[in-house]
Parts: sequence; C-alpha cells; structure tokens
Amino acid sequence: MTFSVAPMKAPELDRVGGTSEDAGVGALRTERGNLPLERLDVRATITGLVGRVVLTTGFVNSHDTALEATYVFPLPDRAAVIGMKMTAGDRTVEAELQERGAAREAYDEAIAAGRRASIVEEERPDVFTMRVGNIPAGERVTVELGLVGPLVFEDGAATFRFPLVVAPRYVPGTPLPGPSVGDGYADDTDVVPDASRITPPVLLPGFPNPVRLGIGVRIDPAGLELGEVRSSLHTVVAEGDTVTVVPGERVDRDFVLRLEYAGNSSAAVCVPDDDGGTYQLTVLPPDPATPVRPRDVVLLLDRSGSMSGWKMVAARRAAARIVDTLTADDTFAVITFDDRVERPIELGTGLVAATDRHRFRAVEHLAGVQARGGTELFEPLRQGLGLLADASSERDPVLVLVTDGQVGNEDQILRDMAPVINRTRVHAVGIDTAVNAGFLGRLAARGAGRCELVESEDRLDEAMTHIQRRIGAPVITDVVVTPSSSLPKPPSAIYPGVPLVVLGRYTAQAPESFTVRGRTRDGADWQETVAVQHHTEPAVRAQWARAALRDLEDRYASGERAVEASIVETSLRFGVLCRFTAFVAVDERVVSDGTVHRVVQPVEQPAGWETPRFAAPMPAFPVAMAAPAGFGAPPPAAPAGFPAAPQARLLRAAGPKLVPGGGGAAPVPDEPAELREIAALEVQRLEKDAGRPGWERRELLADLASRLGMLVSSRQGSAYESLRRLVAELTAAGDVDRLWARALQVLREFAGQTGERRRRFWR
Repeated sequence: MTFSVAPMKAPELDRVGGTSEDAGVGALRTERGNLPLERLDVRATITGLVGRVVLTTGFVNSHDTALEATYVFPLPDRAAVIGMKMTAGDRTVEAELQERGAAREAYDEAIAAGRRASIVEEERPDVFTMRVGNIPAGERVTVELGLVGPLVFEDGAATFRFPLVVAPRYVPGTPLPGPSVGDGYADDTDVVPDASRITPPVLLPGFPNPVRLGIGVRIDPAGLELGEVRSSLHTVVAEGDTVTVVPGERVDRDFVLRLEYAGNSSAAVCVPDDDGGTYQLTVLPPDPATPVRPRDVVLLLDRSGSMSGWKMVAARRAAARIVDTLTADDTFAVITFDDRVERPIELGTGLVAATDRHRFRAVEHLAGVQARGGTELFEPLRQGLGLLADASSERDPVLVLVTDGQVGNEDQILRDMAPVINRTRVHAVGIDTAVNAGFLGRLAARGAGRCELVESEDRLDEAMTHIQRRIGAPVITDVVVTPSSSLPKPPSAIYPGVPLVVLGRYTAQAPESFTVRGRTRDGADWQETVAVQHHTEPAVRAQWARAALRDLEDRYASGERAVEASIVETSLRFGVLCRFTAFVAVDERVVSDGTVHRVVQPVEQPAGWETPRFAAPMPAFPVAMAAPAGFGAPPPAAPAGFPAAPQARLLRAAGPKLVPGGGGAAPVPDEPAELREIAALEVQRLEKDAGRPGWERRELLADLASRLGMLVSSRQGSAYESLRRLVAELTAAGDVDRLWARALQVLREFAGQTGERRRRFWR
C-alpha cells in the first residue's frame, strides 16, 4: 500500500531555533555538561482504529559521577501503558508493575545500593514522570514504554494524536508548608498538592534543539477504505505504508495525523480470556430526522495569559462561531474569565434571548477580549452551571468551554462540578499546540458532551463544524446497552457524526449480539442489534482496563475513597499503569556507590507560546538538582491582586475519629512546648480524619475550636496569635475543606512540623 500525505492548510508555526551546526542532533553542550535526554523516538502502528506505540527515551551521562535523570512527559490520555523495559549496553531489564508505594521503595533502595533502576509514574491521565538512576559516567540508557489506545473517529475521519510536551499549567491555591513532593518550579498548594510534579523547568528560547526526535507511523487500514492522510503540525514524508517525521523537529507540540476512512459500519468484538472476556461495541449514529430543540447556552471563554497569541485569535473566532449558531428560540450568556469573571455589560447577568441585537453585542464583546492573568476555572464553571441549573425540561441546557485547559487542579474541578452538572451538556473546545486533552476530555465526559481539539488556527473551521453539530442536541438519548458492564460507565447519548463506543467485560460465554436502545429527538423508540465477532486482539482488553481505571480514578477524585482497592487490583490484574501503581525496573548489577548527580530535564516551551504570565517565580532549576546553567526559564511574577485559593482542596489522609475520650478538653499546658505537643497531636487527628464526610468533619472542627479556645483563652502574647485567629475562623464556620486545610496549616506551623516530605502528595 502506498499513499501520499497532505499537510494541513496552516504552514508550520515558526520554530525557535539556534544557529549551531548540530542543532537538532544529539544533546546540547554547556559548560556544566549535557542535558540527559538525548533522543525521543515514537514508533506507532495504526491498525484500523487501534494504535500501538513504542516510545523510546534515550539518556546519556556526560558527568563524571553517576546520574539520576528525571523527565516529565505527556502521553495520549486514553492510551494504556502496558509495558516497560530498561536497556544499558547488553543488559535489558523488564519492568514490573507494582503498587506505587512499593515501586518507589524498590526504586529508592536500588539507587541507594548503587544499582541501575528506572520508574515510571502517572501524575495525570496525560502527564507522567520517568526517573532513571545510577547511569554511570559516559553510559547511555534507554527506557521503552509500550502503549495501546483507540483512535478518535468522527465525521468519517480517525485522529492519531501523540503529545510531545507538557505545557505550563496555572496552579491556584495557598502554598503548603515543607519541602515539595517534586522537582518542578511550582509550589505545592492546598488545591494542587502535587503541583511540583507537573511543572518541569522550561528551556529558555533561542537554544539549539536539545533532543533528537524521531517519529514513524505505519498505517494498516485493516479492511477499511483509506482516503486522504493529513499531517497537522509536522512536516512528514510517506514511503510505502509508513509516515515519517523529517529530522530536526523540536519537541514542542503535539503530533497529529488524520486518516479519512470510508465504509465503516457498526461492529461488536469479543476477546475471551480466563475470566470471561472483554468486548468493544461500536454503533454508528442514525441520521437526525427532527429539528433541534431550543437551547439554553452558556459560553465560557478563557482569556488567561496562556491563551496569548494565535490561541486567543482562534478562541475568539470559536466563541463567535458558537454565538452565530444560536436561533431566536435559544437563550444564552457569554462569560470571559482569567483570574476575574466578566460578562458583556449590555447582556446583563442572566440568560438572554438570542436576538440579532444580543448576538451582535456578544460578538462585539468577544472581539475585544485580550489574554491576561491566571486561569481560575472553578468560579466561571460554577457560575455557568448555576445559570443552567433551572433550565426547563423543554429546553436543552448546554455549556461550552473554550480554553487550553492548562490548569493543575483538575481533580478538584471535576469533583466539585459533578454535583451541579445535572442535565447540562458540557462541551469543551481545547485550543493549543499541546492541549490538556486529558482534563478536557474528562470534563466533557462528565457532562455527557464532546471535546474538540484545535491545534492550529487553520484547523478551527473544521473543528467548529464538528462541535456545532453537537451543541444542538444528540440524535439519540437515554442510551441503554444490553448486555451491560459495570465499568466503565457507558455513554448515555449518541451525537451526530460520532460513533457510540462501549467497552466492557463479560463472564462465562460471550454474548451472541448486543442491543442498543434509546430515544430519538422526537421521543420515538430507537433500537439497533449488532452481531458479535470473535477476535484475539489483546488491545481491546487493555483499552477496557484503561477506560475502567479512568472511571474509577474520577470517582476517587470525587470523594469515593473506597474505590482505591479496586483501582489497584484492576491495574495489577490487567497490567495497565494508573496513578496508584508504577512500572519499576531494577538491574541487579552494582554500578556506583549510590551517590548520584540529579538532573531534571527541562522541557520545550510549547510552540506559539509567549513566556508564561500565570505562574509564580521559579528558580532556573530546583534546589534539589544540579543542572546546566542558563536553561530554565522562570515565569514572571503573578500579577498584583492575585486571587485567593478556590473553595476546595485535595485531602490526603483518612482514618479514625478525631476526638478521643468523648471529646473532653485537653489540659491547659504550663509551657509553650507542651502546647506545641498538643498541636502536633491535633495534626495527627486531623490527618487521620480527613476522609470523613463533610458534615462529620464540620462537627469535628467545631469541637477542635472549642478545645483550642480553652487552651489559648488564658494565654497572653503574640506566640499564640495564630491559634486565636484559627479559633475565630473555625467559629465563624464556612467551607469545610478550606477550614480543614487552614487548621492543618496553622497547627503544623505552630507545632514546628514544616519539614516532613509529603509522600501521599496527589491523594
């Protein structure tokens, strides 16, 4: 099979490059040595609508002592990481998937003993951390990751997207005391307790390309009729059935291929195993036969600093296109936000009829929007969903978010938005060369909506055509699949141009067919029966496990702490990485004395980005590492009047009841040292009780305020002022999560507990 590759309409974005003769080849030499990441190689095979990838990272140690390299990198958010191996010289070690704490312990012990080791951990569905330790001087080590994942298929085309850079993310909240849990530039906060693990240092503009990038994709249509193949962002060449990226590309944007397929049809595939089997059901949507119902639409436009440049232009166009699709039967509101929330003055504070005059005013307002400030996403989402909460059953409530999604507090947003989404369809338009696809996909899934990704301004028209078809209404609602599986939760609607894809598990015999039932727009019953085909494709099993793990992790982030055991069991049983597990490879050969030189690999600034304006100042490199001088780019200081933390935080512990012995008052201490000991005890109680329901924690905080009030009531002097203020805050009541975090912070500081490293960072 031979095909040609057509570039997308946009010319390639201007690249930041150097004048060095070896730009793009090998590592970048400085007076303090090379950066450790020498090459990045992506080898993919696309079979129909399934992608298999082997990602190879190559590290080299140019120092005179053993090296530990840390690399924060992205992967496709729906891909399952199913294997890992480490190679040094003639020695190859297959990694083992373990519970995350056990894997870290095995890695740390190996490094201390002078043995080579590597570990890969998931921070977000699309952000991972790799550490490779005890690389001897002058040696090269490679780490291979195996992945499998589905291609997104809609409107007759499949999309293969492979992200290459972790973009800077806005981190809200109050900094936590004590050392950071990672080596990134951002402080860990009460809202994003693992911020330092998702904010790697950024290369300063103007340096030659430090990483040799290779990408090759073999395409097998698997019986489908393949039409045009288009590359979105990178210059590629085609030879036979393989697409290859031209050498010299920088690791600063997503790699995207779009494949036009014809002749696709509904299908059900069952793959048996020892415990039953896994199935994948794909159903094409019927053609809509009735007009769209009237809608209540809220449009949220991100105008934060990370949206500057072409992204702001594209976002304004996208928002205006959405407004233009409204009819006189619809109502709408437009909200623009950064660290402030604004609306067009002429449209008031509620929903207004989508008359010509109102739509003109909205588009006029959008045309003047400029990027600025930080991405405070929680409050505009809360306001937007609040406007739609009372939507009539005769109207469809729709929220459309236009953003790059570069925030660090994804779990908090998903958790706090879940109870108020109700009937609202939430659609996300992600605009960026390195979009936060994992978060936007999860948000849209929670709202039974769709996520459309726009990686260049010239891709916008095509993307908006897709999203406009879905904003109106799904063609089928109240979808029920028989037989069904409990994990992951199946979609509840079918949208125009987008196949319904359902993954699940079955026990005993495989079903002979699947039946999908639902209702059309006019309320009529709809049904389709799909016969089962039997296959041995292992990718189906891995894809189900990945989808099930994401569903369980989202439930955990929403407060269902009891699912942790199920997450670990599912991950280990099916061999798919998640945030509670890690792949670890340990070589038994001792190669050093355990003393290592630590380097965190700086990442490229995403193509088209200006210097970030929304992060707090950072050192060129974290204190915990030694790195080549002049590489890290510190984002400028946050603007004056930066907002306070949102209302929620991620609590990281759970356990028995706070109040011993019926909650009686503790004895009044004679010395401040004794009061510090009592404060330390209260910290332990709070940490153990953090997982209790909100109403119970509110009662425990009231009891704590009573005890502390008695302790400090007879004390004089400024040494006790922080405790007095805490008692006043707890007595005044308010958001329980914020008060719980505040109590922990004050008591830790008073007790002198500021040096403990937070190991359970992201829970």
